[in-house]
Amino acid sequence: MQQTYLNPVHNRSCPDPFVLKYLNEYWCYCTGIWHDGRCFGILRSRDLVHWEELGGALAPLDQQATCYWAPEVIYDNGRFLMYYSVGNEERMQIRVASATHPAGPFIDQGVRLTKEDFAIDAHVFIDNDGTRWMFYATDFLEHTHIGTGTVCDKMLDEFTLAGNAQPVTRARYPWQVYDPERKEKGGVCWYTVEGPFVLKHKQRYFQIFSSGNWQQASYGVSYASSDRLATAEEWEQFADGEQVLPILRTVPGQVIGPGHNSVVRGPDNQQLFCVYHRWAEDAQARVLAIDPMDWAGDRLLVLGPSYQPQPLPVMPLYADYFDNQDDETVKWQYTGGQWRRGAGVLKQNETEGEAEARCLTQTVNFVAEVSLRLPNGLSGEGTAAIKLIAEKDDVLLLTLLPEAGQAVLAAQLAEYWIHENFSLPKNFDYSAFHLVRLEVNGLRVRVTLDDYLVQWEQQLAAAPQSLAFKTKNATAEFAGFALTSGWQDWFATDEADPAALGWQTTANEDRWRISEQQLWFLGPHGEGSILTKGPLPANYELVINAKLLSEPETGEGYGFYPALGADAASPLLTVERQEDGWALGFMAQDERQLFALPSKFDPATTQQFRFRKEQNRLKVYLEAELLGEIEVPIEVTMLGLYGFRAIVAFDLVRVTGLQIDPEKAPDDNPYD
Repeated sequence: MQQTYLNPVHNRSCPDPFVLKYLNEYWCYCTGIWHDGRCFGILRSRDLVHWEELGGALAPLDQQATCYWAPEVIYDNGRFLMYYSVGNEERMQIRVASATHPAGPFIDQGVRLTKEDFAIDAHVFIDNDGTRWMFYATDFLEHTHIGTGTVCDKMLDEFTLAGNAQPVTRARYPWQVYDPERKEKGGVCWYTVEGPFVLKHKQRYFQIFSSGNWQQASYGVSYASSDRLATAEEWEQFADGEQVLPILRTVPGQVIGPGHNSVVRGPDNQQLFCVYHRWAEDAQARVLAIDPMDWAGDRLLVLGPSYQPQPLPVMPLYADYFDNQDDETVKWQYTGGQWRRGAGVLKQNETEGEAEARCLTQTVNFVAEVSLRLPNGLSGEGTAAIKLIAEKDDVLLLTLLPEAGQAVLAAQLAEYWIHENFSLPKNFDYSAFHLVRLEVNGLRVRVTLDDYLVQWEQQLAAAPQSLAFKTKNATAEFAGFALTSGWQDWFATDEADPAALGWQTTANEDRWRISEQQLWFLGPHGEGSILTKGPLPANYELVINAKLLSEPETGEGYGFYPALGADAASPLLTVERQEDGWALGFMAQDERQLFALPSKFDPATTQQFRFRKEQNRLKVYLEAELLGEIEVPIEVTMLGLYGFRAIVAFDLVRVTGLQIDPEKAPDDNPYD
């Protein structure tokens, strides 16, 4: 049977969990005093499901400080900075501690960042331009809904706030009541909005938060969004608790009080996961849970809170932790230099000449991450690079040049090479690990360094199929390598022609266009049209977001070929209006069949369809709800989007390769 996980993934106390991904491993930090008497327990994992308990992160400050809440850790140029809340519950402040390793020990830096009497739940958000902002929760005693809300302040440096905190989200709905007669506050009806976590998606900012009373079933998670981060106006809230419900909420008899979440990329480096706590069955502890998180249009969603077996998070096609010399999980070809693996790194020790370690795989479309460093820092004149290779020729190199204080990106575009220089901060520590991310989507390649120091995206002359690590006159170390087969299109590009992203349609077909960060089918008249893209992995997960903007005269308006093969067995699933609602229609065994869509299904709202192909079986979901299963060809080459006499907007197509053992039977329902 397919391997699954069941929430909670760690059935011991782990309140207010924050998860950091570093060198392809996960580090979880939680509220309170740990088993060893230190503050903030630490867990470690490689798959988000199996966790190992370590020690506490921080020594208690003094006897007056009895509450240690909501730690959050960021990796910053070789340091790990923990922002946390401390005090006696009535008076709380936000402080910062530092460590050189994610396991600690963390040392308090002697700095109080906040000036309010009550400030908790610090979250640091780094924007695309490198600007840092701190979101946290504090009290509003003169607001229409008295209680705790979230604010945002610019960070002047890692230890200093600008001191101009602006409200982001304050309570306004009954579901956000903490206590209708809170004695500690003089019997007033007290509201709570806390636990901020911020993401940016298609140039819009989303702040996830928790509301209600953490001790009760009313506790849940929602979000607010804004087109601008620095604004005097509060962000637009999603859930009113009546017409629109929170995205995580109690499921009576199954899940109580899910909340205070963080978000992290899964092992495949594509799917996001919401990490949160919920009450244990005996209500004696808040325990650790995870579920996939995504967007559908401008709607943020979590496929949870789940309480039945779920498929394990998708693992990368190749992952190498460089644990020891003999356990080479990825096949490498070494040229020149002195390459050694062990203690978590692949190290090239030779300081003269060129050396290369090439990953021996020919993979079309992939996402790869690796961290690199030059242990000698600025003392040497050498370089380290990550490069992409198309067949036998290099097509892209990202090189660190310590002597020049730059990262240089060279790429072959059409018939010529380009070189772009990115100046790195003066305090950039070349001896610390820095994360390189490469997204290869046909000819389209996106490269980032530490998420924001380098952000580059272009169409190359040839599609990369492999990658390599390279050094020149320098010793260098590489760590936390992971490569996932797959790709995703958010259509957040200046290109209007889908062909620039590898999509193909019939000759002279101009009804498919990209604009406003969506892929449009503009076909209210005429025949149906199919837009295709490939190749696909043998087994995969497929996610498609779609919205119907004009209702067709006939029943169907859009649909999908989720598994196109060379034969006629490739099914077309179409979203169709029926007398009593909407359904997915398809042909099976020469008969027209239907998967009924939920009564709440609204085609004018962006909907997320998810597919999971394993061998010749395809499971079909609307978000987390299983609609059914159909037979498809074992060998497929591409997927297709279908439009028919309607206007349709697609805002996401994502493919992630699965590693499936054909000898094992798949689980009947991996999402439920």
